[in-house]
Amino acid sequence: MNLKIKSCKSKFLLAGLVALVPVGIDAKPATTSANDTADANKEMVQVTYRKVGRRDILGGVAVVDVAQLLKKNYITYSLDNMQGYIGGFNGNSLWGMDSNNAGYLVLVDGVPRDATNVMPSEISQITFLKGAQAVVLYGSKAAKGAVLITTKRGNNDGLKVEVQANTGLNVAKSFPEYLGSAEYMTLYNEARANDGLAPLYSSADIYHHASGLNPYRYPNIDYYSSDYIRKMYARHEAIAEISGGGKRARFYSNINYYRSGDYFKFGEARNNHVSRFSVRGNVDVNISDDIKAWVNSNATFYDSSTAKGDYWGVASTMRPNFPQNAYPLIPKDMVDPHAKAAWDLLSVAKLIDDKYFLAGSQANASSLFGDIYAAGKRKWTSRQFQFDTGLNIGLGKVLPGLSFETRFAVDYATAYTTSFDNSYAVYIPTWSHHNGKDVVVGLKKEGEDKRSGNQNISGSTDNQTMLFAAQLNYANTFSNVNNVSAMLIASGYQQAKSGQYHKTSSANMAFDASYNFMQKYYADWGLAAIHSAQLAPGHREAFSPSLTLGWRLKRESFLKTVDAIDDMMLSFSGSIINEDIDLARGDVRYYLYKGIWTSDNGYNWYDGSQDKYTYSKRGENEDLGFIKRKELSLSLKTSLWGHFVTLDANFFINSMEGYLIDSPTFFPSHLNTSYPKGSFMPVLNYNNNRRIGFDFALNFNRKFGETELSLGLTGTYYDTKATKVDENNVETYQNRQGKPIDGIWGYRCAGFFQSEAEIATSPDQSKLGSTVRPGDLKYVDVNHDGKIDNYDQVYLGKGGWYGAPFTLGVNFTAKWRGFTFFALGVGNFGAHGVKNSSYYWVREAGKYSAVVRNRWTPETAATATYPRLSTLSGSNNFVTSDFWLYKTDAFRLAKVQITYDLPRRLFASTWVKGLSAFVSGANLLTISGEREVLELNVGSAPQARYYNIGVKATF
Repeated sequence: MNLKIKSCKSKFLLAGLVALVPVGIDAKPATTSANDTADANKEMVQVTYRKVGRRDILGGVAVVDVAQLLKKNYITYSLDNMQGYIGGFNGNSLWGMDSNNAGYLVLVDGVPRDATNVMPSEISQITFLKGAQAVVLYGSKAAKGAVLITTKRGNNDGLKVEVQANTGLNVAKSFPEYLGSAEYMTLYNEARANDGLAPLYSSADIYHHASGLNPYRYPNIDYYSSDYIRKMYARHEAIAEISGGGKRARFYSNINYYRSGDYFKFGEARNNHVSRFSVRGNVDVNISDDIKAWVNSNATFYDSSTAKGDYWGVASTMRPNFPQNAYPLIPKDMVDPHAKAAWDLLSVAKLIDDKYFLAGSQANASSLFGDIYAAGKRKWTSRQFQFDTGLNIGLGKVLPGLSFETRFAVDYATAYTTSFDNSYAVYIPTWSHHNGKDVVVGLKKEGEDKRSGNQNISGSTDNQTMLFAAQLNYANTFSNVNNVSAMLIASGYQQAKSGQYHKTSSANMAFDASYNFMQKYYADWGLAAIHSAQLAPGHREAFSPSLTLGWRLKRESFLKTVDAIDDMMLSFSGSIINEDIDLARGDVRYYLYKGIWTSDNGYNWYDGSQDKYTYSKRGENEDLGFIKRKELSLSLKTSLWGHFVTLDANFFINSMEGYLIDSPTFFPSHLNTSYPKGSFMPVLNYNNNRRIGFDFALNFNRKFGETELSLGLTGTYYDTKATKVDENNVETYQNRQGKPIDGIWGYRCAGFFQSEAEIATSPDQSKLGSTVRPGDLKYVDVNHDGKIDNYDQVYLGKGGWYGAPFTLGVNFTAKWRGFTFFALGVGNFGAHGVKNSSYYWVREAGKYSAVVRNRWTPETAATATYPRLSTLSGSNNFVTSDFWLYKTDAFRLAKVQITYDLPRRLFASTWVKGLSAFVSGANLLTISGEREVLELNVGSAPQARYYNIGVKATF
């Protein structure tokens, strides 16, 4: 532990030194115009291993200028609602690529890192590489797209200091609604009657719980009551940015701190919080005219303090009348003054607030309230240090246009949980009724109050990322019209994670050659040679090629004189990427090509001296190969009427080929045994999936006098199909081949059974596991075999597992003098969900939610929207069917912000260069036919609207 502390201190010291580089750097402005530099940087976009001019991007790439966006839209997460600004990203995936085993690759300054660990204020721009041609040079790990986050850098425009403070409130949108004790007990008796059982609760019991005269003996616990839960909690953030430099060196520093609270207002949970402190320092140095170097460093400190217990999980399952006859907290004044034995126990009890004792029952010897008040607390600690450095050497004296670049990075992340684990006693009360009131006449103690004082450490993790890349770059222009560039790249990284023997590795060589004639005709050829240790020797290498052709139509004679068209470019790409990120069966990624034999006990015959038999678990297949992403895409970029309208649109079709199977149906069945569970079947490349779709980003910009208006519309649509599936279904309509890969399968519901006679004349549903009675769901016999079973399951709709089929974004900006109004809306359409949480599937003695109020009874048969209640499993009702299916279509008002920049003339004679203030609201409104379902969280903290006030000053 001491070594870890010393290591953390040294890392923090290094990060601090980098952040404080401005002390030793010449901050005088250079002779080059600062505006010229800013404009040049603005036009350059970070893509794979290089920066290119924005107008020369050929397609499948989108970029967001985060530094500009933050001037009108304060965000707290780096990828927050980015689908509202660009096409092709739906918030979950790029071009609908699945996230099995791994989704898109996130690179922060060229290094694989978490998007959550870089704050928006640190970011200059984010590039979304959607197309296969855009990521081919990164090799296997970027096969599902890449997101490049580029942090800010210093400029040679003198010292600049920006300070920002924000404070906001997270306000809960909704809480689950559960029945109170009396209503629950009444309906539970009804459920038992439906099952032919006697009532569990008497009328007197129900009356006492309903009256509320003694809630300690007859509990009616509302876990979402204002007694325990706040409707809102605060988040505070402070940011300081320092940048500057001169011709020789430039620096950028960012110091960020935020602290966020929680909803709870009692016990140890009232102190729940998350805090984060980070320091970033980026330095660029011109060692000479031909040699440039950079150093980036970041240190992040996370701390999270929470009480014991899973409050939200228990709140969604614990019934309101439990523990029976014992509210979790009972005032000691409820104890009969003459109950000497009870008072003797309380004299040594650990009381809550010196007036309550923890109550329970023999079946409930612990409680959620006991956990939060007396079980102690835990603190999660995370420390992350990130460092990367690089060197660019101009070799123009050897060959004009030639340069060499190298990069090295090392990241460390450690996390652990410390806790004080206390035990506590609960007391089972014995009640009596004396002189018109209830009193406790006896207590039985369960458990012990113990506080060891020892701090326990658990969940310790240590992760490391190391990266090295080197590349030769060539760029030159011949005869002022022939623009040629090329890159030869060698790169690799390894990520070591606690508990995983094998490191995540990426190693590849890549070559790229580009040519354009007068920025009119373009050609780009990329090739990556990748390596994967997950395959057998001789099959570990593969080539991933890509070819892109571009045509700037605006330069052609038939459009050159058309004033309405500022620019127009078409590009076409074809690519094949070999990837190994989906070479996995469950958690197993390595040696899948190997046959496996194992031994066990159980048969009368044995092998060897260990008295065990040996059998095969998997066959061998050394021909196991990479999974391939084969893709064709077409892109159009245009600008019209003096940039009044701009459009970036892409059409794509790709095929993911060679997904793994391990129990081929076309192999003889005797190669796979049920007992012992063994198999001679190998892992094979077989299944294929296809995606077809398009995306667009359409923007309108217009200025009217002092008013500037901007409207952006973005969209992404994709359709999936399983084009090849290893399956052997009895019913052809159950084949997954030809259906969406995110399909939801289940039964078609034909309403409720209304009578025993209807049940008798309907297909038999007993195969679903429980006795069918009037009020149960009735299913369609799809194959007309007279029974309802697995063969009657059909395709019901798209689940949108990788993002809804259609994603829409709308952003609007209006500027007038110093005021800026910004609004953002995002929508998703075409996907479905299933109401299958415990809130909707109320089983046996589960907690009753408000949805059961409209249950089926003989009296409500015509209007019921919920099956009859039952204390049995209800397995025939609680299966996936279109009865529980709902559309997730929704449009959300994601953000509204009003910003005011004070006139600069007010600070003409001061050291303040600018001051602005803003108010904003996030996640404000959901427009959907299923809004209540979409905004409801069950078993976790509620969704929240976020209201923020911020002030920013520039010096």
